[in-house]
Amino acid sequence: MKRVLSMKRALSIKQWAAALVIFAGFSAATLFGYVYTHADTQFESFTEDFFLQELQSNPIHFHYSVDDPSVYDIDESTLTMPIYHAGDASNDIYALSVLSGQLDKYDDRHLSEQNRYLHGLLSTYIDTLSYTAAYPYFAEPLSPSSGAASELPILLAEYRFDTAEDVEQYLSILTQIPDYFEGLIVYEQEKADAGLFMSDAAADKVIRQCTSLMDMTQLENQSHFLEITFANRLRSLVDQGLITEEAALAYQSNHNRLLTTVVAPAYEYLADELTLLKGRGKDTCGLAHYAGGREYYTALLKLLTGSDRDISEIKQLLYNDLTANYHALGQLLQGSDFLREMLSTEQAYLPEMTPEQILEYLEDAIQQDYPLIPSDENGTSILCTVKCVDDSLEPYSAPAFYMTPPIDNVLNNTIYINEPDTSDDLSLFTTLAHEGYPGHLYQTVYSQKFWEQSGTTPLRSVLYYGGYVEGWAMYAELSSYDYAVSLAGNEHPEAADYYLACRLDRQIQLCLYSLLDIAIHYDGATPEDVREILASLGSLNSDAVAAIYSYIAEEPCNYPKYYLGYLEIMELKKQAATVWRNNNPTIAARDDTIYDDSDFLYFFHSFLLENGPADFKTLSDLLSP
Repeated sequence: MKRVLSMKRALSIKQWAAALVIFAGFSAATLFGYVYTHADTQFESFTEDFFLQELQSNPIHFHYSVDDPSVYDIDESTLTMPIYHAGDASNDIYALSVLSGQLDKYDDRHLSEQNRYLHGLLSTYIDTLSYTAAYPYFAEPLSPSSGAASELPILLAEYRFDTAEDVEQYLSILTQIPDYFEGLIVYEQEKADAGLFMSDAAADKVIRQCTSLMDMTQLENQSHFLEITFANRLRSLVDQGLITEEAALAYQSNHNRLLTTVVAPAYEYLADELTLLKGRGKDTCGLAHYAGGREYYTALLKLLTGSDRDISEIKQLLYNDLTANYHALGQLLQGSDFLREMLSTEQAYLPEMTPEQILEYLEDAIQQDYPLIPSDENGTSILCTVKCVDDSLEPYSAPAFYMTPPIDNVLNNTIYINEPDTSDDLSLFTTLAHEGYPGHLYQTVYSQKFWEQSGTTPLRSVLYYGGYVEGWAMYAELSSYDYAVSLAGNEHPEAADYYLACRLDRQIQLCLYSLLDIAIHYDGATPEDVREILASLGSLNSDAVAAIYSYIAEEPCNYPKYYLGYLEIMELKKQAATVWRNNNPTIAARDDTIYDDSDFLYFFHSFLLENGPADFKTLSDLLSP
């Protein structure tokens, strides 16, 4: 049999060159894919480690953030309260520099679009934190309005009980409160040594809080709100068959013992130590009166508002808004004694509704202008429980607040209402818009559901962008006045001007207080300066001026976090309108009515929700052509 040899013809030089090009292209593509995939894997591992480290730093925050710890292979019972030790504050800047160095190892050019975006967010976030960390003793963890003493009882009262192990962890946390407070006092002593301790007036407020929050009479007769809420949560576990009646009674007895012998004495210790430190701080004043105060304020303003503008530009933005709204209100009131009279009293134009009914109405009313929250596989409904702040907490609580749900279970939400601050129908309505729909609840649940479906790392949930979050809620609140007009309906046509006047008045107040924040903390305005400023805009008694000054002095950047955040969103809205006009020739000739266009609003709100929370420069860059 003749054997046939299979022979290949030798390649010409041109053919060899072509083959090499093809091979090189294939190799480059393979290497390219490997580099990008490998870089993404490494970066995602870094972000997961960062996320888990942040989660485990505080057992209370961990419990609020995660519904099922097993997903992250974490034993919740091993977590302990963060205890401050001498000198820890000075170490923050080093820790952030190490974190920044780790982040710099990842070349964002080799990352996916999603990871590249997160890399940019993290880089800016860490840099901004570093600016404030350079001033370690300006922070105030015991602030009278938002400090640990008043925040802790609310967190304990809302601590979720799903299992008996949750009860055990909660009781363990109670035993750690003395050490936690001792650490705070160590920090306060270091602040005092640095000449930065709070004023005697602020210290007195915290001392009074400690006394009233842990009222021994209530604790002894078991009428304290912590005892009542604890018993209610135990009852739920008993009803579900998760613990026995005997176990519930034993837990309750142990809880009452810990409150009276551990927690109450810890609050008493905190009050005593603050009393001893009194006299080591200045009178209530702004940060500008301290060495390095202006620099710290500038860094803090950027951190808490997410605005990249310099102080002069922020002032101008606020001033322009104040002037425009002041003139608009003046024109509205001009020649209308009836409207002036209406504003001097509380008008009830809305139908009588429960908080739950208001939330249901708002959830339905916003659907034309806001995207629907991405649903899960089962289409489970989003639930919200509205509760009232306990009487003992009313003087120290905000008018309302939203309790952020766990990132792996955002369907059950809680809003607290401070009844004295929401006594009339309009304030309750706009407050629930701020906290619920389309405010905090809507934005939080939307973001989390969107991240879940797009495979976004959970690290996004622990990066705090106060200006975006509170600016969005303020945007939601102010837009809700229009929904209130619609709800008042044809029965009360006078509600339109009245609600517009109420909205303008609200904006003027918040804008003015934001300007005062800068004046007090950056320009060094004194109480007398503030009195003169407020007197030029209308009469205020001396007690009211003193209260405004002390609150702003004790809570730097709080008002700008809300109102500057809102104005930054409005600036993004203008930018988005320009981009949308340019991309849509058929509407290029439109005037400002574009802002009322449902398609535009839907587009703009979707953009914010799907790319935030973030700092405003990042969002602006995304909108840029």
